[in-house]
Amino acid sequence: QVQLVESGGGLVQPGGSLRLSCAASGILFSSYAMGWYRQAPGKQRDLVATITTGGSTNYADSVKGRFTISRDNAKNTVYLQMNSLKPEDTAVYSCNAKWLALIYWGQGTQVTVSS
Repeated sequence: QVQLVESGGGLVQPGGSLRLSCAASGILFSSYAMGWYRQAPGKQRDLVATITTGGSTNYADSVKGRFTISRDNAKNTVYLQMNSLKPEDTAVYSCNAKWLALIYWGQGTQVTVSS
């Protein structure tokens, strides 16, 4: 059974930081490209960042320079370090794992940026 379990969300003040984690099980983690996506209320789900099996990264323009995606294949975990958070970063953040036509999603974790 494939599981992606996100953690690390919460309430943070503008300018603050959070680190999200996504722990995978049931897949050969090192073979999967991993990604973080977010969905704000009433909006579509948008790409935040992706990381390939080789460690190449890609970011949405809105988070470049503030967010960093990384992976630890020994721990089957992908991370999203989020710095200089803004109210517009408020959303449910979900991770996904992709290999060929297979895509798996986690359940998401809420991030709220507010004073």
